[in-house]
Amino acid sequence: MTPHHVSRGGRIGWPVLGLLLAVVLWALGAQQLSDVDSIREAFGPQAGFAALARLLAGGELWPHIALSLQRIGAALLLALLIGVPLGIWVGLSPLFARLTGTLFQFLRMVSPLSWMPLAVMALGVGEAPVVFLLTFAAVWPIVLNTAAGVMALDRSWLQLAHSLSATRTEVVLRIVLPGIVAHVLTGFRLALGIGWIVLVPAEMLGVSAGMGYFILDTRDRLAYDELTAGIVVIGALGFTLDLLARRISARWLR
Repeated sequence: MTPHHVSRGGRIGWPVLGLLLAVVLWALGAQQLSDVDSIREAFGPQAGFAALARLLAGGELWPHIALSLQRIGAALLLALLIGVPLGIWVGLSPLFARLTGTLFQFLRMVSPLSWMPLAVMALGVGEAPVVFLLTFAAVWPIVLNTAAGVMALDRSWLQLAHSLSATRTEVVLRIVLPGIVAHVLTGFRLALGIGWIVLVPAEMLGVSAGMGYFILDTRDRLAYDELTAGIVVIGALGFTLDLLARRISARWLR
């Protein structure tokens, strides 16, 4: 066996072993949850995976998955459309950076979930407040990483562009944006992770579908095996989205 195959086997084998150990710990932990056998079994991996297979085969989970992905996609698009221009402005304008620096740091530290009541009052019940909360959570990593990328640019390039009478738009499109792609992609990955974490509690906010709603519904129905399956799906989807973001980032930068 060549060193290449050994290395590849290690890259696959160790993560698989880690997952198997996690399942064992999950089974042991489920045994400590309750004195009632049916509850212990419902939270265990065997019942969770059985419920997951049943829900996927029956098509019950797919609408919830699709809506959650749709909401996080819309929120990330809005966060990019808001965060990248704001970050460029902060990076290019010292006055604007001084004016907004404290404000942005203050807003960034406010939990997006604390805006729930105001979001419902202003936007009503439904999709709008959920997307607002996700966008609010996702925009700050993009703003801050974009601004950091602009500030890290070699200023001689900007001076050269000005000496050639380049317009502000040309400087941004030809020099700034190509130079900050790595920072924007890093901010996007962070935004994706934060947004996905906020998604589940945000979807408990007056909507009738989505993975957050599904978790709440299974709790109310005492369907603990389906609740466990929902947790597995949320983790798997989040991991897959982050993996795709990393692959896209690596390919783009290459």
